[in-house]
Amino acid sequence: MPRRSSPLQSEMVQGTLDMLILKTLLLGPAHGQTIAHAIERGSEEVLQVEHGSLYPALHRLQNRGWIAAFWGTSENNRRAKYYRLTPEGKKQLAAQTSRWDELVRAIGRILHPATEKQR
Repeated sequence: MPRRSSPLQSEMVQGTLDMLILKTLLLGPAHGQTIAHAIERGSEEVLQVEHGSLYPALHRLQNRGWIAAFWGTSENNRRAKYYRLTPEGKKQLAAQTSRWDELVRAIGRILHPATEKQR
């Protein structure tokens, strides 16, 4: 699928990439390129993850203890750094997901007040 002309990566709410990385790693360990592609595919190419955003986010999450890194061999038989979710990362993902859902509902009430009143 071709990339859209104006991906939303620069418009992401701060912290959203962290949450998406954690969610991706909930499925199992992955290296950076796999994480980026999973987010892109999962968003139907609406979100584009640039290396300049991905790797600082991975380092930030690792420094916070939410993910751990280890070396392995990629699908094309190259050495690659893999990341896995830690138990603390799972807790953080649950908290961020709950907060995200609350934020989406609040914005929805503002953007679609009639729809929210019918619920």
